[in-house]
Amino acid sequence: MAVTFRVPDMALAYEFLDGAGPVVVFCPGFASDMGGTKAMALWDMCRARGQAMLRFDYAGHGQSAGAFVDGCIGAWAADAAHVVAVAAPERELLLVGSSMGGWIALLLARALARVRAMVLIAPAPDFTERLMKPELGAAEWAELRTKGVIHQPSQYGPPTPLTLKLLEDGANHLVLDAPIPFTGPVRVLHGMRDADVPWQHSLLLAERLMSEDVRLIFVKDGDHRLSRAADLALLCETVGEYLARA
Repeated sequence: MAVTFRVPDMALAYEFLDGAGPVVVFCPGFASDMGGTKAMALWDMCRARGQAMLRFDYAGHGQSAGAFVDGCIGAWAADAAHVVAVAAPERELLLVGSSMGGWIALLLARALARVRAMVLIAPAPDFTERLMKPELGAAEWAELRTKGVIHQPSQYGPPTPLTLKLLEDGANHLVLDAPIPFTGPVRVLHGMRDADVPWQHSLLLAERLMSEDVRLIFVKDGDHRLSRAADLALLCETVGEYLARA
């Protein structure tokens, strides 16, 4: 069962597996949750090797309270920071971020000196500004300004709500417009058949990171999720490689 705690008027769900450090922290993607295949593959790996791990749901996601449409990048980053502070205070961290979770991980790394490394899967920093806004037409902008929300088709399930709040707040948390002051190891996994976040987005991220220890691994036939058995094996291998030397 997930353990819950209170953060101002909001119950956030998380699960913590105690063990050796650094703590592997999984940051889920947009409209995803801590029960996804990548999070669970890492959970099983960490449990088998006695490694500490933390996985959680942002407000409005998975088992956490709240409405998805009330969330935004700043609020979800604050959720992540709060869960880390409660579940793994003062411990060194290895952040694993999937899609939007890659953006959240970068924001956490900027705020927390105890982040030692990151593994990012199809990372989508600044996706509201660089990927979503340019795709919106005049009619969609008009509906957003009138209703505050539109619903976009999703290949993963029901239409996904896109709110004006998300777009406006995203502009306050951009990371790709300047050097990113993180100098620890970073590994990026990205499918070249990703229909949601172009693989070239990871090239820009690599350029912006100040770290000299950045490696990009492109999976030519991989999609956005990178959730096939071979993809999960690659993820666990990449995380395990850093843990072995840490």
